[in-house]
Amino acid sequence: MIAQMLLKGKEKSTYKDDSVGEKPIRSVAKALSWRVIGTLDTLIVSYILTGEISIAASIASIDFLTKMVLYFFHERIWNSIKWGK
Repeated sequence: MIAQMLLKGKEKSTYKDDSVGEKPIRSVAKALSWRVIGTLDTLIVSYILTGEISIAASIASIDFLTKMVLYFFHERIWNSIKWGK
């Protein structure tokens, strides 16, 4: 599938065409859903390592916020890249 995307002779698309491919609110929804899964994982691993739920919850909370923001910008940057579309 990736090879087909690389080899297909497609005209260059414009930023306007690409920007309607995925709206920012979709990126936010994807970031939130993924961070819930990731945060549960962090919470469990942190609890196993520390043995204290309060420390594990603190680590998971910070992890949730920072990685959600990073993921949002990562998605928006990738949405603007024309390669592979």
